[in-house]
Amino acid sequence: MNTARPIALFDMKAQQALIRAELDRRIAAVLDSGAFINGPEVRELEAKLAEFAGCGQAVGVSSGTDALQIAMMAEDIGRGDAVFLPAFTYTATAEVPLVLGATPVFVDVDPVTFNIDLADLKRRIALVQQEGQLRPRAVVGVDLFGLPADWPALEAICAEHGLFALDDAAQAFGGALHGKRLGRWAHAAALSFYPTKTLGCYGDGGAILTDDAERAELYRQLRTHGEGKSRYEVLRTGMNGRLDTIQATILLAKLSLLEEELKSRARIAAQYGEGLRGAVQVPAATPGADHAWGLYSVLLPEGTDRARVQEACKAAGVPTAVYYPKPLHHQPAYAAAHAGSITGGPPPLPVSEMLCQRIMSLPMHPYLTEAEVGRVVTALRAAL
Repeated sequence: MNTARPIALFDMKAQQALIRAELDRRIAAVLDSGAFINGPEVRELEAKLAEFAGCGQAVGVSSGTDALQIAMMAEDIGRGDAVFLPAFTYTATAEVPLVLGATPVFVDVDPVTFNIDLADLKRRIALVQQEGQLRPRAVVGVDLFGLPADWPALEAICAEHGLFALDDAAQAFGGALHGKRLGRWAHAAALSFYPTKTLGCYGDGGAILTDDAERAELYRQLRTHGEGKSRYEVLRTGMNGRLDTIQATILLAKLSLLEEELKSRARIAAQYGEGLRGAVQVPAATPGADHAWGLYSVLLPEGTDRARVQEACKAAGVPTAVYYPKPLHHQPAYAAAHAGSITGGPPPLPVSEMLCQRIMSLPMHPYLTEAEVGRVVTALRAAL
C-alpha cells in the first residue's frame, strides 16, 4: 500500500502561500473602495498584461470563452460563416461560433505537436470555398497544452484567404514563438484566467490581447453591453463580459510570479522528458517555440489500457487526467453542425480520434519538486 503524500495535479496552495499577504492587502483595498466592476485594478492589469506580452492592447473580460466570443462578435461573425478550428481541443473553441450562428469546421491536428494541421486546414478551406454554401471567415488556432501553434504559417493562410486569425491561447499565456510572446501573433489572442491556467485567478476571468487599437476599443464596448462613451449610449448589441475587480487584483499579485513559474514549468517538463523518453511519446520540441507548459500530456503506446494505467498511478499517489476523451466532432452538441459543414460529409479526422484514445496528462505546476517528478516517472513506468 502506498503511504506517500499524494501529488497534486495542480497546486494553487503553494503559490498562494508566497503571496498571501499581498493578496489580502489588495483584496482589502478593493473592499474598501467599493469599485467591484471595472475598477482601477482592471486597467492596471490590462496595462501589465500588454507589457508582459509585448502587445499594444489588453482588454480584461469575464472568461476565456467570453474572450473568444467578443473577438468574433467584433468581426460580425455569424450565420452563414465558417470558422475553422481544431477537432482536438476544449469545447469553448467550437461552442462560441455555434452560439453566434456560425458553423464550426473541424480540422485535424498534427500527430506530433497536437496543434492544427496546416495541410488539412488548407484542404477544408478549399472544400468550403468550392461548395459556396458557407463563407470562410476565421481560423482559430489553439496553442494546445501551452505549445504555440505555427503562427507564421497560419497568418499566411489567413492573409491569402482574407480570414480573421484568432489565437486561442487559453492554456499558453507566457509562451512565445521566434522571440514574440503569444499576444503579438494573429489579429487577436484570447486568454483564460481559470484557476489552473499558467496565470489563473480564483474564479473566472479572461482577456483579449491585440495590437489593433480600434479592435480593442470595440472589445471594450462589447464587454459592457455595447455601450459608447456613456452608460446609456448603446452603440451595438454587446454582452455582460466584464472582469471583476477582485479577480483583477488577484491576477496582479500573481503576475509578479509568472516569469519564474514559467522557468519552473520548463525545468519540470525537461525532467519528465528525460525520465519518460522511450516509454511514452513525450511532448514535441518545436524549433523557435517557448512552450508555456500549461499541461504536460503524453501519448501512451498504442493498445495501452489507459484506465488501468490511471488506476495504477492513482494507487501510487499520482493523479492523472485526460484532455480530451472525445474529439469535438463526436460531441452530440456539434454533430449536426459537423455533418452539415461540408456537403456529402466532411473528410475524416483520424489523428484527433487517435489522440483521444491515447492522451494522458500528468501533474504540472511550478511547485513540483524534483522528488515528486521522479515519483510520477517511476509510477508511470511501472504502470506501463
